Amino acid sequence: MDTVTIMTAMPMTIPSTAINTMGRDKRSCRSLSPRMRRAMKWGKPMPMTATKLAACLALMAAVSCSPAQQGSEPLPVKAMSGFANEHIRVGAERMEEYLPMLDGLGVAVVSNQTGLVAGTHLVDTLLARGVRVVRVFAPEHGFRGEADAGAHVQDERDVRTGLPIVSLYGRNKKPTTAQMAGVDVVLFDIQDVGVRFYTYTSTLHYVMEACAANEVRLVVLDRPNPNGFYVDGPVLDTAHRSFVGMHPVPLVHGLTIGEYARMLNGEGWLAHGDTCMLTVVPCEGYTHAGLYELPVRPSPNLPNMAAVYLYPSLGLFEGTVVSVGRGTDQPFQCIGYPGNPVGSFRFTPEPKPGAQAPPYEGRECRGLDLREFGEFYPRLRGALYPQWLIGMYEEAPDQAEFFTPFFDKLAGGPVLRQQLQAGWDEKRIRASWQHDLDAFRKLREGYLLYP
Repeated sequence: MDTVTIMTAMPMTIPSTAINTMGRDKRSCRSLSPRMRRAMKWGKPMPMTATKLAACLALMAAVSCSPAQQGSEPLPVKAMSGFANEHIRVGAERMEEYLPMLDGLGVAVVSNQTGLVAGTHLVDTLLARGVRVVRVFAPEHGFRGEADAGAHVQDERDVRTGLPIVSLYGRNKKPTTAQMAGVDVVLFDIQDVGVRFYTYTSTLHYVMEACAANEVRLVVLDRPNPNGFYVDGPVLDTAHRSFVGMHPVPLVHGLTIGEYARMLNGEGWLAHGDTCMLTVVPCEGYTHAGLYELPVRPSPNLPNMAAVYLYPSLGLFEGTVVSVGRGTDQPFQCIGYPGNPVGSFRFTPEPKPGAQAPPYEGRECRGLDLREFGEFYPRLRGALYPQWLIGMYEEAPDQAEFFTPFFDKLAGGPVLRQQLQAGWDEKRIRASWQHDLDAFRKLREGYLLYP
């Protein structure tokens, strides 16, 4: 394994908009009950020492992004944003490390729209280099990353290359023996966001099982985890496994996709305790202390870094009556629902690419606008924000209908829901996580590739 270059974390500049701690929803504070204000406490940053505050104010950096694959939409770039992309070389770009492994072999690629090499898709790059690519496996949202969340994706043939594209989010989630025929090595190159219920790690799990069963080598081309600078949340109870949570890891696990693969192998979490022949091509210049701006949206409803940062905290709302803005221009940057008594921000979900039938389609929702909050504060704190969930539940007109059965799957078991229903505050909920988080952090250390 290559030695990973150690890089000092790049700085970030506090935007002037961060002074408005209620984001764009200034009137929301006045509309909250005293109980809601106590529960939410979301408008204030964590206390900082004068030294830390001065350091944050002094730091600044520019960012550059790779051009997107045709058909994908690049994420917006903000000048002076503190991201360290220009110092990072992702695994897919380190072709000198893995091309020799592919010489004369039949190659399958597991990827989507995020699998870029200097702006060109990995599949196109490999074919141009004479690599014998025999098929492509596509995860949730499909090869081009345009399908709705949870929508089954059909097998197809890539128009550009003529290669067969096998969906791993349709009839089967694990490659079959027939689908692995003629494959000597599998390349896995998908941008993850470091959240347990983001299903790309589940796809990784099943690909590793297929590789182990068919004695095929897996090469993971690693990419930075944009939420890799912290570990937080409840650890999944393995009695409640599902495709949105297969492993006993926290909601925010702080691992890159390559580190996650090492953990799956090392902990014997694949079927029958199998391990696959695994090679990870690590990134150069990445550390878990640094910030990384995604050059392409990782899925249709994570359109910018504010959404990526808010996703760990807001994703749990998908198991409630609350909309997270699917079908709007700010998915995972607002919360609300029709009849909600909290907040003054209004949005009306409509069909959009990646959200063809959003919750509350055509109905006005009332709630909170978190865009400006998401652009800055999650980077500073490095933690989940359960205040919104606590507050929305406490103020719900019908608490008995607030949660759906999907919530327990997202939370990794029923405990968090039961705590909320019992009226636990954030401090008490966080305290209940700590024992398992401490054990996981210790376990995690053995699989890290980056400081």
